[in-house]
Order: sequence, then C-alpha cells, then structure tokens
Amino acid sequence: MEELGLGLVSLLQIAWIAATLPILVAWLPLPGLGWFRRALLSFARRGKILQSNTKLTVPQRFFSHFYVVAIFWTTILLAAVWYYAIKMLPSLIDQDVFSTITSHLTGGSHAFSLNKSLSMREHVYNVWLSVFLLLLMEAQVLRRFYETIYVFDYSPSARMHIFGYLAGLFFYTAAPLSLCCTFAPEVFDFVKNLVAEFIVKGKDRMSKPEFNIWMFVTPFLRLRWYAWIGAAIFFWGWVHQYRCHEILGSLREKTEKLEEYVIPYGDWFEYVSSPHYSAEIVIYGGLLVASGGADLSLWLLFAFVVANLVFAATETQRWYLHKFDDYPPNRYAIFPFVY
Repeated sequence: MEELGLGLVSLLQIAWIAATLPILVAWLPLPGLGWFRRALLSFARRGKILQSNTKLTVPQRFFSHFYVVAIFWTTILLAAVWYYAIKMLPSLIDQDVFSTITSHLTGGSHAFSLNKSLSMREHVYNVWLSVFLLLLMEAQVLRRFYETIYVFDYSPSARMHIFGYLAGLFFYTAAPLSLCCTFAPEVFDFVKNLVAEFIVKGKDRMSKPEFNIWMFVTPFLRLRWYAWIGAAIFFWGWVHQYRCHEILGSLREKTEKLEEYVIPYGDWFEYVSSPHYSAEIVIYGGLLVASGGADLSLWLLFAFVVANLVFAATETQRWYLHKFDDYPPNRYAIFPFVY
C-alpha cells in the first residue's frame, strides 16, 4: 500500500511538471522557439482571443463540463476521506495508545514508542487537513459551476481549442486528487473493503457507525494556525473572483451587438486586465498555505496554475491593447504594479 501511495504521488508530480514545462519553455527568448509559442497559444486561446479559423474547437459553454467533473470527483474524494477519518482513525489512535502502554509494561523502547505515537498522530492530523482542503475545493468548484450557468452568457460563436478542453478536464481531475494523494490509496482500499463487506453481509448486517456533530466539528477546531490563514487567503480570492466574473458576465448587457466588446471596470479590474486569473492564483495560494507547504505535489500544482494563468493573461493583455485605443495605460496584466 505504501508503494502504491508513493507511485500515485510520483505520477501526479510528474504530470504537473510535464504540464508546466512547455509553458516555461514557450517563455524562453530563444531563436527557433517562435513556432512552439504560437502553437501553445493556439491551444490556450478561447473566446474573444481565439482566431476564427482555428480548427479542432468546441463551444466555450463546455466550460461547465469541467465543473461537473470537478464536483463529482471532489465530492467522491471528500466523502471517502471524511468517512475514513471518522470510521478508521479513532481505532488507529486507540491501537497506538494500546501499543504505547504495552511497550511500557514489557520494557520496550520509550523513544521508539514515542516516535511511533507522534507519527501516527501526525498522520491522523494530515488526513483531517486533507478533508479541510477538499471542503475548500468543493466550495470553489460549486461556485464556478454556478457561474457557468447563471453568471456567464457565452456567445454562440465563442469557442475554445479541444486541447484546452482536455487540459481543463485533466486539471479538475488531478487538482482535487493532489489535495489527498499521500494517503489516497489507503482510503481507496478502505472503500473497497467497505463495498466488499456490504456485498457479503448486506445492508441489514452492516455495522452502523455512531455519528454526532462533534465528530465533524472537533477535528477542524484542532487545525493549526496556517490552515486558517490559508482559508482566509482562499476566501479573499474566492470573493474577488466571483465579483470579477460578475463584471465580465454583465458586459454582454452593455453591448448592442452580440460580438461587440467593451472595457471592464470595477473591483480588481482597476489594477489588472485579468483579475479573475489573479484571484485564481490567490485561491490556490491559499490552499498551499492551508496545507502547511510540506507537500511537493501542491507546490507543483500551484506552479502550474501560476505559469498557465500568467501565460494566458499576457495574451489577454495584448488583445486588449490591440483592440482598444483608449485602454487604461496603468493596468497591468495579472500582478498589480509588477506585471
């Protein structure tokens, strides 16, 4: 099981590196890479900045597919990890306490017993921390799904490249899994055994767990300070991204023609051209802070988010400057006062 866990973690890390490297290579000012940058841009463009003659495209309203997949997958992971935390971890702690007492009575090594106890409690803490991170992710994808239905009014002609569509499906499958990948195999094994027990015993003979509200609340009250700082950062970006999406969604009402575009104003649009991307970086930065920053997989996830959105924001900034002669000259692309 431990080898399977390491294999999953390594696979996710390799996937994030493989997704980020092409973007970084496209940024390199080296001769002969112009074709590569143009190819990557053609994959990343969508909506107003996508060239009309681009082949292999799908409607931009397919964005909702990302969040249907994300909600389904995140909810499954959240339910499985949360139930595992409630059902199995208390017994692991009891076994750990029993093992410690036995070690004392039989004259075993106190230092070894103490280290084992601390390791087990840290494992339990990290499982509950992942439940917390998955709850934050659930809040993000539920809001994004709501926005695709009720906030954005995509033009019938708005398209995105098929590779961008597939990349979005990959992201919303891999991102939630990265929040719990360290012990996902043991959770999957727990669920598999639970299903097998249900098949053999049937519903009536299954052991019924005792639930009370404190089983859900108490573990979160024990989260360390960085989890709550990260959550505050997350919701700061979460709120501003919603506001910026509302502004973008309202632009259609201000135009007389379907394909006409206007300059957005308000909220973080006063500082950058792609504030919804800035907010996305803040959101995933909040998840990274909430995790404690000890997991390389989350660092690589965050690196991909930053690289991908900076790349897209640069192209959006170029489009705005080309489209509007009166575009505010003091607006940066994605990072206020920096870039």
